[in-house]
Amino acid sequence: MPPAKPASPRRAATPTADELLLFDGGARRFTQDRARRTFEALVTAAADAFIEGGYDATGTPDIAAKAGVSVGTFYRYFDDKQQIYVEVARRHLAEAYRQTMGRLKPEAFVGKARHDTIAETVDVLVDYASRHPGMNRVFVEMTLRDPDILALNRAFEEVARRRLADLIAAIRPRDVIPDPEATAFVIHIAAVETANAISGVRGAVPVAAARAKAALTEMIHRTLFGV
Repeated sequence: MPPAKPASPRRAATPTADELLLFDGGARRFTQDRARRTFEALVTAAADAFIEGGYDATGTPDIAAKAGVSVGTFYRYFDDKQQIYVEVARRHLAEAYRQTMGRLKPEAFVGKARHDTIAETVDVLVDYASRHPGMNRVFVEMTLRDPDILALNRAFEEVARRRLADLIAAIRPRDVIPDPEATAFVIHIAAVETANAISGVRGAVPVAAARAKAALTEMIHRTLFGV
């Protein structure tokens, strides 16, 4: 039986103002390049400090010292360490989204390419999580205790699920997958939780990473294409 043809692609939804805010964080504009460099140095230093010491053990003096500036300079850019952590987390989530969702286009799911596309995306997602296990551990902890971080995570999850739902609706007809939104929800959870588990966020896993990735790839492929 020849492979099913994808449904006619739908135009991707135009990003909302809230979605744009997720990806540029309000995009602070600096009139001086030195100020921009200082801002970026603080965010980079904060990311390193939170990974090394965790959130509670990291203070604003630690971040300032890593960035090579005074504590007073830190407070010219951020109100406190919670505010800079939100920026660190936003960038981490935005990059994870770009690394994975950016490659998922309807034309990549035609014929044999569809299995390879899923496998490659799973590899990228797991690789990104595994390269940043410290960041992921701190982030998971913060979603449980900080409403701002929880809200940020939910906002990114909603954007990713909507993108997945649009993709599923574009490549599979409704008589095959009648509820793209629910399907996207399940696939998204399975992919993120598997990637986090392999990266060590959830502790030791009982199977090798290669087996887990292969099983996740097969599950997604069968969910979408039934073979």
